[in-house]
Amino acid sequence: MRIYLDNAATTAIDPLVVEAMLPYFTETFGNPSSIHCFGRDARSAIERSRKKVAELLGTSPAQIFFTSGGTEADNCAIINTISQKKIRRAITSPLEHHAVLHSMEFLAHNGLVDLKILETDNKGNINLDQLKKWLEEDPNSFISLMQGNNEIGNLNPVEELANEYVPLGAVFHSDTVQTVGHFAHNLAEWKTNFMVGSAHKFHGPKGIGFMYMSSDIKIQPMIHGGSQERNMRGGTENVYGIVGLAKALELSFEGMADHKKHILGLKSRMINRLKSDIPGVLFNGRSDELEHSLYTVLNVSLPPSENGEMLLFNLDINKIAASGGSACSSGSEIGSHVLRALGSSPDRSAVRFSFCKNNTEAEIDLVVDVLAKMYAPKELKV
Repeated sequence: MRIYLDNAATTAIDPLVVEAMLPYFTETFGNPSSIHCFGRDARSAIERSRKKVAELLGTSPAQIFFTSGGTEADNCAIINTISQKKIRRAITSPLEHHAVLHSMEFLAHNGLVDLKILETDNKGNINLDQLKKWLEEDPNSFISLMQGNNEIGNLNPVEELANEYVPLGAVFHSDTVQTVGHFAHNLAEWKTNFMVGSAHKFHGPKGIGFMYMSSDIKIQPMIHGGSQERNMRGGTENVYGIVGLAKALELSFEGMADHKKHILGLKSRMINRLKSDIPGVLFNGRSDELEHSLYTVLNVSLPPSENGEMLLFNLDINKIAASGGSACSSGSEIGSHVLRALGSSPDRSAVRFSFCKNNTEAEIDLVVDVLAKMYAPKELKV
């Protein structure tokens, strides 16, 4: 039996999503920019999907722009807004996804913005007093804070922060890639200027995502060469991907309460069994605090051991898929920037388990059994 616990990296596409996409590979294959019936059918599919996404998120279809995924959406929101509106100060945390951090560092390196990095404690809590101080100095700053951390699972109060600071002049962007499809969002009540989603994080296809942009923000496109996406993104639209994204999000909302209950049960079971079976086990960030973390993510800090360096390899041998940190850095020799920011001990191995609706209690038990065997105390030789 193979066990997949790397759902924060990508999820398996739902069969109902595949079913919804198939006609757009074969029957409704027209270019949505064409004026004939083949093109009009494809265009209608895009706009129905846009309407569905907007309806689920509590906003207008005019505020939803389809992209290749969360990284492109983050780049477009951050780079275009800061550079085009000549915003002087950008504020973020050291725990953000590289799609955010590298975009802001690019702007700062080129002298386009003064980049401020918020302090965090060893649990990943952001210094909100520091944020308030910097915004008092420049209320018109650009703020980017993720809602749920992809590595340690910490949840940030982004809705409250946006609702407090956007009316005072700040521009607020939130990387919501790990929360869209898993938490309900009502943008009619959230004053954020930007949020993003990526279909493959909620059982949709890879290569398609979206950017929400509030109606009071106007920016120029990042990709030029066409009038697609209401002049915001040149290039022929990924029709079947867009259809798949909308269907996956619809299914996520329909089953959200049941899926959350099921996955929380799995996460709680793993936490309790790890504490019981592996002396000295800890958890990175607040990932073991069920009320303050993504219910889909658990980042485990294992005791110092000779097995540490080969942890992921040994899990893979046992047909268990997990991650050593951010999935976007998997296989890289560069360690996790998130765990470094927390001051995590280099002597302890970290493994991120991330769950979905398809996982079972039997899988959780088997994984803990494998880890317990790997980290069992060595018997002393007489």
